[in-house]
Amino acid sequence: MMNHQETSPISKKPPSKSKNVISDIKNFLINKPQKPTLIKFESEEIRKEYNRRILQRVGIQVEKNFVLNIHKIGVDAPVGYIFNELLNWNGDSTCWPNHVAKVERIDGDIQNIEILPLGIKKYPFGFKKSFLGLNLIPLFYLRSIRIKQTPDAFDFDNARYLLYNCTGGYPIGIFVMYVRSSIEELGETAQSQLIFAVSFNFYGKEKEAIKLVNRTWESIHNRVTSNVLNRVKQLSEWRLDKMANDQKYL
Repeated sequence: MMNHQETSPISKKPPSKSKNVISDIKNFLINKPQKPTLIKFESEEIRKEYNRRILQRVGIQVEKNFVLNIHKIGVDAPVGYIFNELLNWNGDSTCWPNHVAKVERIDGDIQNIEILPLGIKKYPFGFKKSFLGLNLIPLFYLRSIRIKQTPDAFDFDNARYLLYNCTGGYPIGIFVMYVRSSIEELGETAQSQLIFAVSFNFYGKEKEAIKLVNRTWESIHNRVTSNVLNRVKQLSEWRLDKMANDQKYL
């Protein structure tokens, strides 16, 4: 048996791991994603129709939820493999800015997750419910609505997803991580498609100052989400490439 650690060529690289808050900011906010992921719509009507189809696919009432932002990236890896990467989402993930917004599973269960700002679990200086009027701990609380681990028998797209109700310091509403086989008719060429969708604000119902805050937050969210998807793609493709090369040298 050959020593594959010395001889097997690995053409791809895993995403670099952040060491602190500064590297999180650099990797997830300042860094321009290699591939753009935000789906842009030609009109509000097209956006609403796309949103309706996404929500119906995951079994959410369209009348009560409105998905504002949808990100999608092609990944050259099987659907099941990518979904397993999503199931491993935790505070050690290299695909998430864990120094800025740490992922903490409640009782080690992916069904219930807290996103903690800077990893802080309690308010400092004796504050009990907020810090200077800001409710930031947890930044988000994710409660599972449904985790679809196996596709339906009639589902030719081989779709699987994690769907959460999300509340906290900045209520999102719903958050879904969705992966399916690519659809040739849509011009998708990669083996699979990874989709993140969120509803986190409601245009037309706030004052202008609040709208500005929301749009700033939305811009930050879009940059971070795009980098997260690019990193999941990079990690999944690297691991498959490594496994293939290791097999050659066994």
